[in-house]
Amino acid sequence: MLANGDRPDRLRLLERLEEIRYRVQKATAWRSATHYMGQLVNRDGYVPVNARLSRDDLTFLAHARDDVLAFVALGQRLLELHQPRDVPGRTSDPTRPMRRCRTCTQRWPCPTYQTIDEVIDSYGY
Repeated sequence: MLANGDRPDRLRLLERLEEIRYRVQKATAWRSATHYMGQLVNRDGYVPVNARLSRDDLTFLAHARDDVLAFVALGQRLLELHQPRDVPGRTSDPTRPMRRCRTCTQRWPCPTYQTIDEVIDSYGY
């Protein structure tokens, strides 16, 4: 038995997330440069860039698209699972029925939905 009841698949997922976090932390942030680069778009729609990229930057860029797509799919699937449903007969006001999450059955909005909402909002999307 693993420590704290961890399952091998859970440990694998945690390790994968930590790998992504490590790559992100080691790569250079380009956010401040993108405003300037946006002004350099040529008539073909490209920006001629001469940049110094570290090995960590290249590793991050090599995986970034797949990592982002995986996280988008994760978010979409979690939102599909964690949706509100009305609970009939559980309230004194029939015009405002009590709502619970259809998956975890906690009061709506459930903690999973709230966490997704907070994270997405914190990045300004």
